[in-house]
Amino acid sequence: MASPLHPDLSEVVDVRTGLIRARGRLTEQGADLLRGTADSLRGTGHTRVVLDLSDVREADSAGLDILDRLESSFRADGDVLLITHPPAAVSISA
Repeated sequence: MASPLHPDLSEVVDVRTGLIRARGRLTEQGADLLRGTADSLRGTGHTRVVLDLSDVREADSAGLDILDRLESSFRADGDVLLITHPPAAVSISA
């Protein structure tokens, strides 16, 4: 179920394996939600986090930029953020 603060995006997290599955529309706010989850997994010892976007049907460039910066941050720290099935950026109207 989607968070009330991020009604267009929901996530399911497998804390055992470090997998985040996102569903819905990826906006800047939704990407912030995913960033927080990925950082939390990293904080609990995961050096490799998988972000599965196969169920993301739309994404805006701001959301994708946040994920790109997050991936760079993981890499700079020697960790891995593997983003699978990234959608192409499209304009999302409110």
